[in-house]
Amino acid sequence: MKSILYIGNKLSKHGKTLTNIETLGLLFESEGHKVFYASSKKNKMLRLLDMVAKTIRHRKVDYVLIDTYSTVNFWYALVISQICRIMNIKYLPILHGGNLPVRLQKNPFLCRLIFKPAYRNIAPSDYLLEAFKNHGFAPIVHIPNTIEIGKYAFKSRIEIRPKLLWVRSLAPIYNPEMALKVLHNVKQDFPEAQLCMIGPDKKNKRKALEEMAEALQVEVEFTGKMSKKGWINRAADYDIFINTTHFDNMPVSVVEAMALGLPVVSTNVGGLAFLLKDRETAMLVNDDDAIAMSNAIRELIQNPEATYKMINTAAAFVQNFDWANVRRKWDEILK
Repeated sequence: MKSILYIGNKLSKHGKTLTNIETLGLLFESEGHKVFYASSKKNKMLRLLDMVAKTIRHRKVDYVLIDTYSTVNFWYALVISQICRIMNIKYLPILHGGNLPVRLQKNPFLCRLIFKPAYRNIAPSDYLLEAFKNHGFAPIVHIPNTIEIGKYAFKSRIEIRPKLLWVRSLAPIYNPEMALKVLHNVKQDFPEAQLCMIGPDKKNKRKALEEMAEALQVEVEFTGKMSKKGWINRAADYDIFINTTHFDNMPVSVVEAMALGLPVVSTNVGGLAFLLKDRETAMLVNDDDAIAMSNAIRELIQNPEATYKMINTAAAFVQNFDWANVRRKWDEILK
């Protein structure tokens, strides 16, 4: 068994979305590894200082794992990776940011500082695997984000109804406005259509979205942040999962939706083209194309035989993300 320091945003106790550090970290613990965490500090500067302090304090760990994103959290990865280099600690950036390929282009020097000396770079998606290989960052290993399939009850839907589910934070990157436009369009053919939007209001967008819904004359349920168990239970009441993001890597919520038996309609951006196959495991549309997404939803409802086939293909595909399978990949790295 190994000792691990996991660097990331452990912020669910502050009302933020559960992230990889809080799910993967617990799975490592269940395998007998000793895991330390940084950080749960809400303030960004205090969080960075806590990360630095714990990296120094736990300098004798076997590995440091660093959740690495493309925006503000990129700087956490930069600072911690350089401390690890100085102190000769093996560190592994886990690549999450869907916009990391842009960061590779804009900041090649800083990216080389982080990713070149890494013990391994961990790419959860083929999208980032390809991008990092093209920039010469090796060694890089593909280990997908993981879920515990047994916790997701697959529902065989006898009828596909226009009941839409959306699960992300209410942030511009995830384009929640598109979901409202889609509902408005779908209601033209299916007046009974419904939309539930689950996720925290990180950017104070809910009021504007409620005003937009009123202007479009559609009713939307905003639940706010829900626990994993809570939204999984709520998903049983809905029949189609929509993902409207502007860019992304490998969203776990989409994998979870497929495990639950929800047909997925998603924008074809970032890593989603590598995760999903159009008309095989999901329906894909162009970024911000509400009309195309509405048409895809109509097709799912009106062609149940093809929809059922897609649902079952997706459910078989997501078995690859089960911890029982992903664990072996991590064992090979950490042995």
